[in-house]
Amino acid sequence: SGGTSAGTPAAPARELVAVAPLMLRYRPLPTLLPLGLDISDFCDVLLDDRCPQAADALAAGLRRLARTALVELREVRPGAAAERVVERWRGPVRRRADSVCLELPGVPMDDLLRRLSGASARNARRKLRRIDELGITHRAVAEHEVPGAVATMLALHGQQWQGRGVTPEHLRPRFAEHLARATRQLARTGDAALTEYRLGDLVLVSEVTLFSRHLAGGYLYGAHPEARAKVDIATMLLRQDAARATATGRRVLSLLRGDEPYKRHWRPETVVNQRLLLARRHLAPALWLRAGHLAGRAALADLARTRLPILLAWRARLRGRRAGGPPR
Repeated sequence: SGGTSAGTPAAPARELVAVAPLMLRYRPLPTLLPLGLDISDFCDVLLDDRCPQAADALAAGLRRLARTALVELREVRPGAAAERVVERWRGPVRRRADSVCLELPGVPMDDLLRRLSGASARNARRKLRRIDELGITHRAVAEHEVPGAVATMLALHGQQWQGRGVTPEHLRPRFAEHLARATRQLARTGDAALTEYRLGDLVLVSEVTLFSRHLAGGYLYGAHPEARAKVDIATMLLRQDAARATATGRRVLSLLRGDEPYKRHWRPETVVNQRLLLARRHLAPALWLRAGHLAGRAALADLARTRLPILLAWRARLRGRRAGGPPR
């Protein structure tokens, strides 16, 4: 069969077997990056597993596009299809760490509670009983209801982040249109679910959960301002996501990007996404420059994370001595 790579035919096209949705950014260097990178927890390419030549075709297509730009495949989860394309790349390759993702096994909530200490497990069960005692119900939104339910979810999302650092794209009409269209199509094929949690007629919380072959993960949710005062939202969502992962046979329940303390509470496994940098040989110096820049930034971030608290404490003690007060 013919192949299509990054939108460019590798041969007279008869059948689509590979796609890499990319965009071109010019800073700091001309670079091809995954489309939708800023709002996606994982990025990948698409390969038809029935076609043995798909990865080769896509690698060849990317090489044609890379005459004047680097290729930087971001947020690639270990084991992703992009790794098969990199194996076939003819040119220099550099690998760097990208975002941290935390993962739990796709097991029922009772099994997740067994991962916790005795006190933490008892506290979580108390929160779950509180949810049930309040009479909060949940329902999967039907496909034809998805557009209206997405609008409700995004309105709640905007309210919960009001006055804080919301992702600007989440509040834009184009994102609402995209999410409603995509969620409806994915719900039709079983690759997404939109769940509403209600107290009577009031939608307290709404969440979009996405599925891959082996993974389930809560992508985005919105919560009514009153919800946090009533229940522990993270525990409520986790129970339902765990039930859905178990029911559909997904082995992994991903907490997606971010290393927040509330996620660590559940003792998840740490999985680091990859940043795969590819270039043709004549652009190798640009690739080395980009890889070195990323390594330097990572080293500075690590230094700030480990040393900055010590330096701030030392400065506070020094100021206390200068002011004639006791060291703190």
